[in-house]
Amino acid sequence: MPNTYTQVHIQFVFAVKYRDGVIQSSWKDELYKYITGVVQGNKHKLISINGMADHIHILIGLRPTQSISNLMQDIKGSSSKWINEKKFIKGKFEWQEGYGAFSYGKSQIKHVIEYIENQELHHRRKTFKEEYLDFLQKFDVDYDEKYIFKELV
Repeated sequence: MPNTYTQVHIQFVFAVKYRDGVIQSSWKDELYKYITGVVQGNKHKLISINGMADHIHILIGLRPTQSISNLMQDIKGSSSKWINEKKFIKGKFEWQEGYGAFSYGKSQIKHVIEYIENQELHHRRKTFKEEYLDFLQKFDVDYDEKYIFKELV
């Protein structure tokens, strides 16, 4: 799109189905590289990626050529297929339905990168559920808690 200039930074947060801690340190870097390839293949800029065994944070410089929902469908769909093909876990790997998408201005990017890079330290004090609910409250997102997390039945 000639003469179209944008600066859109989005942090995506999404979880393993039932928040099951199955992302192992032995293959998480491969997963992050794979997701980076998906983001770059869609012509966006991956700025930072990290997470824990049960969830991932991604900071992206988003191009206006693709919707957020289509990008997330591609990231989650192709990465879960990849994890299953690699047989990294016993059984079927799935991401939980939905995701969080939070926008930031350029002056906030350094702080967001530090936050994402320090996930292990951060989660010594706070669970993923507490963190996610804090994001929703901080960004003043209306939500119904019964739809946020699927519990294992």
